[in-house]
Amino acid sequence: MSIYTRFSPDDIVEANPTVVTTGLWSGDTGSLVSTSMYLKDSQVNGDSGLYYFDVYNKDTTDSLAEVQFAVAYGHVNGGGSPTLTDNEQATLATKAIYSQYRNLLLDPGDTKFTFSQGDSSDHFYVINIQRARIREQLDPGNWVLPLSGANGVHLFIDDSGQTRGALTSNTKAGRVYNVVSGSLTGVSGSTLATGTVSSSFNGSGYGLVYPDLGIIILNPNAIGPMVGFFTSGSGITTGSAATSSITSPTALYTKATIASATKPYAPVTHSLTWGTTESTYNHASLFVSMKQALLRDEDYQFKARSAETISSTHYFVRLRNKEYNYSNNPTFYNADTGTLVFSEFRKDPRVYITTVGLYNDSSELLAVAKLSKPVQKSFDEELLLRVRLDF
Repeated sequence: MSIYTRFSPDDIVEANPTVVTTGLWSGDTGSLVSTSMYLKDSQVNGDSGLYYFDVYNKDTTDSLAEVQFAVAYGHVNGGGSPTLTDNEQATLATKAIYSQYRNLLLDPGDTKFTFSQGDSSDHFYVINIQRARIREQLDPGNWVLPLSGANGVHLFIDDSGQTRGALTSNTKAGRVYNVVSGSLTGVSGSTLATGTVSSSFNGSGYGLVYPDLGIIILNPNAIGPMVGFFTSGSGITTGSAATSSITSPTALYTKATIASATKPYAPVTHSLTWGTTESTYNHASLFVSMKQALLRDEDYQFKARSAETISSTHYFVRLRNKEYNYSNNPTFYNADTGTLVFSEFRKDPRVYITTVGLYNDSSELLAVAKLSKPVQKSFDEELLLRVRLDF
């Protein structure tokens, strides 16, 4: 017959939670380099490519390739997508993306994303980190995103360090921080004075980050002109959109040409004629900007860490001198005869504790703790064991 001892309230102690961080990307690595960013032909050239691109850490022909994050572009009115006039089967992919993230991230009644400085934007880029990567959360203040364009490489982080833990806001999507220009050491981007951190460009905030969901929303109105995204023909964008037909980015259609492109293009907010400009997907430009930043210098890497809170409970197992001195082990007890194998153990048993089992009220085993080595127990000895459960 099994014998159980119920824990008293004093035997159970809740420990302070601890936060454990690990590298965000596959293999618990903290840095994603240019050679770890791949697209999949079947997606880029397929219907899902209209909505988003999955970015892999290895060539997708490799069986070990895993999705690290997805990039997408959303527009409140479907800009950058063909209208039904252009294509009777058009789905307004960019409008679907905008609606998806608005429903996911914004509170009821909010129709647009509002960035720092009160800038409300009709469109956005999104980096959605694969759920298995973030575990519990993207570690705030412990990620940096490099983007490259005509104005060089710029680094973007969140402002959790500057606000000393004060949240930008607390929404149904959890915590929200501003995306700012800076680095993990406090050094600013390439066009800012050393030691400063900027939250906007020409009055337009760079974006928002939702660490509990692993989502980074970028504002094209600020990212495009600061980094230097090209418009049709020449120069860099100075506003929120290119207003003429874009012909230069037509090579951005296949996986190979996207990966080798050297110029990110400004978001297209007007309707696209579904034909020669079919390849002008706005999220392709974000991928090009990320890829080229990582190619320019090994110091520019998409660095990030995941974080999870480990809650611990300590159970103090008290084995008093008269308890747990006998065993049902066949080397100790003969079940057929009901006698001890060694009669001298009747008054002076010698047993060794190797395992502690934790049970519920239905006598169901819930957890098992193993001692590092057997510990002797007898009538003239008492033991105090501490079992820690992490969850």
